[in-house]
Amino acid sequence: MDTKGQETMYLADCLKTEGIAVTIMDAGIRDQCPVPVDIPREKVAQAGGKSLEEVQTIGHEGQALEVMTNGAIQCARELHRQNKIQGVISLGGSMGTTLGSGVMRSFAVGLPKVMISTMASRDTRAFVGTKDIFMLHSVCDLVGLNRVTKKILRNGALALAGMLRSAVPDDAAEQKSLVFVSTLGTTEACAQQVRKTLEEKNNEVVIFHTVGSGGKAMEEMIQQENVSVLVDLSLHEIADHLFGGDYDAGPKRGSVALDQKIPTILVPGNIDFLVTGPVENAQKQFPNRPYHVHNAAITVVRTKQEEIEMLAQTIAGLCNKAKGTVKILVPMNGFSAFDHKEGPLHDPEAPEIFIKILEKSLDDKSCLNALPFYINDPEFAQAIIDMSFRINPDIS
Repeated sequence: MDTKGQETMYLADCLKTEGIAVTIMDAGIRDQCPVPVDIPREKVAQAGGKSLEEVQTIGHEGQALEVMTNGAIQCARELHRQNKIQGVISLGGSMGTTLGSGVMRSFAVGLPKVMISTMASRDTRAFVGTKDIFMLHSVCDLVGLNRVTKKILRNGALALAGMLRSAVPDDAAEQKSLVFVSTLGTTEACAQQVRKTLEEKNNEVVIFHTVGSGGKAMEEMIQQENVSVLVDLSLHEIADHLFGGDYDAGPKRGSVALDQKIPTILVPGNIDFLVTGPVENAQKQFPNRPYHVHNAAITVVRTKQEEIEMLAQTIAGLCNKAKGTVKILVPMNGFSAFDHKEGPLHDPEAPEIFIKILEKSLDDKSCLNALPFYINDPEFAQAIIDMSFRINPDIS
């Protein structure tokens, strides 16, 4: 409210016009708040572990922002626990977007979240993370009210109002068994056959696009939802983490479901490639490798055989620590559409290398299944379906 007070009050008026009650939280530390608010900055700072005076004397804007963001998260979540808020909206530049989106990321998927930001036309991954945040580009700077800022702020208010009015729980879906599936376009044919068959059996299937944030989101939601089976069809995020690809989901990728005792099927889908940017970058970062230009922004490069060995060791390590049922299904004729015998990155030796290392490294070799199919063959998808029913008969 110190730099965005006028704009915030206009946004609040737009929401009130739509019949939406508004609670305003001020997390500013400079100048003065121009009007009384529901949650003053003193309370936000206290929730962050410091007095407002202490925050104002920190002398580093990033550190001060961290305190106020943590305090804002605590205040917002307490309001939500008391059922006093049903959505979050914020506005700002880089600092305001960091704070507002930080609060939004602390809430579960499904709670309406709108971030009006000067940063929304840039790479927004740091702000959105793994959550369903609607980012609205402010076009011009959010300084004062004019014909442009009024239009943008009103549209943001209307977006939130629309989401709040349409928030109807799906009680029927909540009663179905829940299956999570990971995939990319290069294993899409397999994923869609699995999805179709499982849904015909009255299961609810949620598919995650494994672009780094997708795998992270899947594993966060595994901890929040009652998942009956995980079909982890796309494990290349582990490869990208180990070897420097762009679709890195972090060091815990692949471990969460196994720690949670969720029946899991692991398929080494898409481990035949690493994802990087434009071809010029790919050639510099991964020289002397076969590569395929997927589009102007994405190039994939073939994983080396020694990297396949390391991946197999990593996956074996995950399985050896598993607390529940885990099965590994390996398509011996190719890991992705690029690894098809007619594809641009085919290496017929890689599956054999993968299997050989797994056989050496697994404590329980009975979980390993080598199948004489290409990953997008209907027979391989059917094998996944059959195994899903076997490891959790409740979904069949």
